[in-house]
Amino acid sequence: MSELTKNVQPLQDFDWDQYENGSSANVSKEELDKAYNETLNKVSEHQVVEGTVISVDKKEVVVNIGYKSDGIIPASEFRYNPELKAGDVVEVYVENAEDKKGQLVLSHKKARMSKSWERVNAALEAQEIIQGYIKCRTKGGMIVDVFGIEAFLPGSQIDVHPIRDYDQFVGKTMEFKVVKINQEFRNVVVSHKALIEAELEAQKQEIIGKLEKGQILEGVVKNITSYGVFVDLGGVDGLIHITDLSWGRVDDPHKVVELDQKINVVILDFDEEKKRIALGLKQLTPHPWDALDADLKVGDHVKGKVVVIADYGAFVEIQPGVEGLIHVSEMSWSQHLRSAQEFLKVGEEIEAVILTLDRDERKMSLGIKQLKEDPWEAIEVKYPVGSKHAARVRNFTNFGVFVELEEGVDGLIHISDLSWTKKVKHPSEFTQVGAEIDVIVLDIDKENRRLSLGHKQLEDNPWDVFEEKYTVGSIHEGKIIEMLEKGAVVALDENVEGFATPKHLVKEDGSQAAKDEVLPFKVIEFNKDSKRIILSHSRTFEDPQREEKKAAAKKTRAPKNDTPKIENVAASTTLGDIDVLAQLKAQMEKGE
Repeated sequence: MSELTKNVQPLQDFDWDQYENGSSANVSKEELDKAYNETLNKVSEHQVVEGTVISVDKKEVVVNIGYKSDGIIPASEFRYNPELKAGDVVEVYVENAEDKKGQLVLSHKKARMSKSWERVNAALEAQEIIQGYIKCRTKGGMIVDVFGIEAFLPGSQIDVHPIRDYDQFVGKTMEFKVVKINQEFRNVVVSHKALIEAELEAQKQEIIGKLEKGQILEGVVKNITSYGVFVDLGGVDGLIHITDLSWGRVDDPHKVVELDQKINVVILDFDEEKKRIALGLKQLTPHPWDALDADLKVGDHVKGKVVVIADYGAFVEIQPGVEGLIHVSEMSWSQHLRSAQEFLKVGEEIEAVILTLDRDERKMSLGIKQLKEDPWEAIEVKYPVGSKHAARVRNFTNFGVFVELEEGVDGLIHISDLSWTKKVKHPSEFTQVGAEIDVIVLDIDKENRRLSLGHKQLEDNPWDVFEEKYTVGSIHEGKIIEMLEKGAVVALDENVEGFATPKHLVKEDGSQAAKDEVLPFKVIEFNKDSKRIILSHSRTFEDPQREEKKAAAKKTRAPKNDTPKIENVAASTTLGDIDVLAQLKAQMEKGE
């Protein structure tokens, strides 16, 4: 036994059971717990209290609220305050005084949320500048953490300049102003641009107050749109309309300037009240018409590019800022109404002839048909009367067919000159638009630029042959192809047609002939000049019957016993002879 313990004696009255139960000196465990708890703050769950930051690292923030254990809060809840450090007093929300592990559970975010709406409304009312943490991008702008509330920062409210890279702002803490609150949906809109607009407004007023028309300033291209270019003149913006970028036509401003490019511009106009400034870029260079070749004159050939096409014509740029109009009527020698799109297309490089030139009015008209010879100049040589050609049908009228022999050379085939034999009611029965048709030139009207053409004249006149074949009294087989009110059209051989009136369509049994019937017809009239053949079916059986009757009548004239005998017929006729003849005639008529 050592010197330290040899004289130590156990207490005779020590209560080992009480010691094992965690209490001593005759004090119960409950009393000790009570005494200990009274030394700590009373903490109620689901309330907001203040705490002191004990430590801060990348993941956690430890906060002491005077309770028996400290609370641990994720560092992400303090992203809005990157300056947070140990010793700072913060508000926390007590979620649980003691979880399963005996740990105090706190939330700084919920503490902020419970008071955030009051603070946000106060900031809006007082126009207070507040801090917010930009969490992420969203459609049309950014999401900003303000007092624990997710507020919306529109893209147009980030800066006075258009933002081209939104991602550069994610993760940044910036100053904002609350510009709008929707209490019903608890939506908050903030702006960073509003902080600098007041300063810019004074700067704008100062700049606009010094502006003069015609003044040349240096600016930076701030934004490019389809209608023009916005230029920053050092705190105030001006617009160069697309028509003032270049003397030539501009379809895309990006082809003239670039973003952030420094350019000189001239002040064309400005409105102090609306703070609108109209700028010009092309006005810094001479007008191209003033530099146009002085020797250029009417009749000269020029080359250029088609820049605009309309139905009535095309604008051709022969040099930047100098354009001429080619009217559609100057694109082809043809007189048919057509659209300019059928001849030219935008961007096409062409050659043209100057038709008119007005330097004072800065106008020029051009033509491309003049590059080819006018086909009517020597029409008699290429298309003499009697010459045969192939043409293309363009359109119809009731009286004929309009055809085109070549571009600019048109002609008319009269309906009566389509066929020798077929009765054409409308040209569409004979041909169709776009079809080729052979023609012969009958007449030339050079003044009106028209040719009279024929188609049937390519063949001999068959009516010379018909005159011999379809003689009056001849019988031919025919087919009824059309029934009309006044009669029927009958098709004969050689593609020739005749006509029969209703009374000549009566058949032998008394019925009327119908369409598509094939019957014999007798020619009762033939007119070569009017090309008319009149036919009759009924005469094919009526005439033979009539002949039979005549033959029967002749028999009745033969001598009979009771018939007075006539002698010396060759002798001179007497009055008695006349009486006998009259009596014979009466008897014959009675017999009939």
